[in-house]
Amino acid sequence: MSLELPIPIAAYVAANARLDIDGMLAPFAADAVLRDNGAVLQGHAELRHLFEEAVVAVRAIFTPDTVRHEDDQVVVEGPAHGDFKGSPIRFTYRFTLENDVIKALEITA
Repeated sequence: MSLELPIPIAAYVAANARLDIDGMLAPFAADAVLRDNGAVLQGHAELRHLFEEAVVAVRAIFTPDTVRHEDDQVVVEGPAHGDFKGSPIRFTYRFTLENDVIKALEITA
C-alpha cells in the first residue's frame, strides 16, 4: 500500500530510506524546529548533526504506514528499523508544513 504523503514529507521519507543527509535536510525550512526525545533543535546545522548521529550512524530508516491530518499538522506513523537498541521502534512524526517546506517536526515513540 502506498501512502499519499505531501511532497516535502515524501521527499524526507525517500531520502531517509537512502540515508541521504542532504536529501533529508532539503525539505526543511532553513529555520525549521525539530523536537525529538526532549531535545529541541533548530536550523539545518543542528538538524544535520542529529541526522548524522541518530539516523545515519545507526542506519535508522523510518517506514510510514499511516498518515492523517490533525489540526494544522500531518501525522505520520510507522516503524523505524536500524542498528539501535529496541529496533524496530514505532514512531509518530507530527509535521507542520508551510509554503511547501517542513517548518516543524515533533518525533515521539
